[in-house]
Amino acid sequence: MLNPVSGSTVTPLRIGNASGFYGDRFAAFREMLTGGPLDVLTGDYLAELTMLILARERLKDPELGYAKGFLRQLEECLGLAHDRGVRIVVNAGGLNPARLAVKIGELAQRQGLDLKVGHVTGDDLLPRAAEFTDPAGLLAANAYLGAFGIADCLTAGADLVVTGRVTDAALVVGPAAAHFGWSRTDFDALAGAVVAGHVLECGAQATGGNYAFFTEHDTRHPGFPLAELHADGSSVITKHPGTGGAVTVGTVTAQLLYETGGPRYLGPDVTARLDTVRLEQQGPDRVRISAVRGEAPPATLKVGLNRLGGWRNEVVFVLTGLDIEAKAALIRDQLDPALGDGPAEVRWTLARTDQPDGATEQQASALLQLTVRDADQAKVGRAVSSAAVELGLAGYPGFHLTAPPGPGAPYGVFSSAFVAQDEVPHWAVRPDGTRQAVTPAPVTLEPSPKAAEPKAAELEAAEPEVAEPQTAESEATAPETFAPPTGPTRRAPLGLIAGARSGDKGGDANLGVWVRSDAAWPWLTATLTVDRLRQLLPETAELTITRHLLPNLRAVNFVIEGLLGEGVAAQARFDPQAKALGEWLRSRHVEIPESLL
Repeated sequence: MLNPVSGSTVTPLRIGNASGFYGDRFAAFREMLTGGPLDVLTGDYLAELTMLILARERLKDPELGYAKGFLRQLEECLGLAHDRGVRIVVNAGGLNPARLAVKIGELAQRQGLDLKVGHVTGDDLLPRAAEFTDPAGLLAANAYLGAFGIADCLTAGADLVVTGRVTDAALVVGPAAAHFGWSRTDFDALAGAVVAGHVLECGAQATGGNYAFFTEHDTRHPGFPLAELHADGSSVITKHPGTGGAVTVGTVTAQLLYETGGPRYLGPDVTARLDTVRLEQQGPDRVRISAVRGEAPPATLKVGLNRLGGWRNEVVFVLTGLDIEAKAALIRDQLDPALGDGPAEVRWTLARTDQPDGATEQQASALLQLTVRDADQAKVGRAVSSAAVELGLAGYPGFHLTAPPGPGAPYGVFSSAFVAQDEVPHWAVRPDGTRQAVTPAPVTLEPSPKAAEPKAAELEAAEPEVAEPQTAESEATAPETFAPPTGPTRRAPLGLIAGARSGDKGGDANLGVWVRSDAAWPWLTATLTVDRLRQLLPETAELTITRHLLPNLRAVNFVIEGLLGEGVAAQARFDPQAKALGEWLRSRHVEIPESLL
């Protein structure tokens, strides 16, 4: 097969990642460019919260709305990438990819570089949001575009491609499609690249960062990952020699489970079957991904919606020593009447961080948090902070706060909608300035993403009343016959034998749990049911939970609906992105067969 860009014989494509979020390690771009050979370097800068931040910047200045930090990285690395022939593909364009492309062109000119810049646009649907949602308070509405706009820019000779809101994996799929000349219906190859892209997209999370078994590796300064992609869509995940961290089946499994749902991983170009993924340790820091099957993508695109939800304020009271519960009750009794008909939402949370006979004052203290939210800033601002501060000499003994209360701050709300692929413009703006329309996927699943998910199978518990939370299991990966280990058990933390990784999808939480031996897999599936999860994580007791089984990964993946309220920007929970939900679960004690310990 010939490379459609260079006309040379196609070789494996080495794609690296240097950013997993806006604010990731600044030096990673230089580290990846100098650490070893690369063909393409990608950077993911966008998340639901980031889009809200960029939208607020754009409100102040229409010329903004892109990741300004990427420009600073590029200032010191653009010449290095150009000299080494490394192409760059980033979604740092955010809400204004065209403007960022102009700024990059100006930077290249100042540095005397002949740089060909392309960009992808069409995802911004804010002007027509009324067609699919209530536009009230809406700050951003962006469709998740696919990879073929990126591929077109690269095929047209771009050295650097900037996008707005595309799927995270598209940053890898686009270069691979251009390099290998894949067609829109090469679903297995595309799905393999999606899986590789999903592993790379969060940077050091694939090389030992945020890893459940972190004590087994030196993860003080993990390197960033790269993929060696092949023409059939298979890949090897690795990292530059001499960099920290580790690439193992475990670290790759953890990232594969991050922020996913069922076995069908839906995207605008392909539906990747996560239940077909095969992982193999090929050597130190080398994990092969193979056998990924792909299906047609859904007929619709997801649209991320960010809107201003209202105003929020919080006051944190420090309760020290004895009578913690009584002190908390006193401050509530004093403040509740003062709040009166104030904020629409008032929430009290007592965190018992105190220790009996604490050796330091901090160890002897608990935290009582008051959180208020309302559409009117006046109701959460001075009215609340003044009421709290006025109790300074009239409250519980030892009264003090962690910080002076402020005037309140706006919070955002994330939701999503779906629109037909053929109703969303997708443009590749090539380096010569010409615009090429990217056609929708020629073959799609019908009629919607919801229909593409496997239907819920038989309920694990008795059929609930209408008001009860729902329990379902993915039909596509329903268990056959398992033989869990028998014999003596020991009550111990689940995390002694199971890893976990968790994250957010809007207001829902994803929680993936895996084990590292074939013997532990049947025990995990028999033990960690939805009902058992509710017992272990009482916060989830009243919520709808779906469990998906991924036998090839020895993993169960839970989707917990509504745990995060209206999304991370609403800060409705102590851990608003569910980042540590998996670690909480791993700390919970269960009966584990001694043969597994």
